[in-house]
Amino acid sequence: MMREKLTKSDVEKIQAEIEHRKLVERRELIEAVKEARSHGDLSENFEYHAAKKEKNRNESRIRYLERMLKTAVIVEDHSKEDEVGLNNTVELYCEDDDEVETYRLVTSVRGSSLNGLVSIESPIGKAILGHREGDRVYVKVNDDYGYYVVIRKVINTQSEEDDQIRSY
Repeated sequence: MMREKLTKSDVEKIQAEIEHRKLVERRELIEAVKEARSHGDLSENFEYHAAKKEKNRNESRIRYLERMLKTAVIVEDHSKEDEVGLNNTVELYCEDDDEVETYRLVTSVRGSSLNGLVSIESPIGKAILGHREGDRVYVKVNDDYGYYVVIRKVINTQSEEDDQIRSY
């Protein structure tokens, strides 16, 4: 089983979501199931099946998050001021594409490449971690393929406040 690397802030966010799902959503979803059940014939009762499905989805999300917390490894960023570290925003020049891209390095539970958030577990995240501005770094994607990037800029952006914990 893969042990997620989480920051203290990740853990707090996950705990808050579990609590909300248990105390608020669970109660609402149980009510919705009861309400739908009271409408009679269950075989053709769409509301009942939808409510039941939603209730099960909530329960499995709770189990998923609790399991993640149980096996997690807490990580802290020990990078120096001028090194690429967790939560830093990095401007990378991709030699192959002749383009500059901007990413923020995050734990894998926050990863969302569409939003410019790259996991420290990803090939690019692993490659640039600990490097400095001006470094030319080889990003190994697999045994047959890799590419070079040059770190143009490292910006200290410590905020994780608005990041979402990814779904499963």
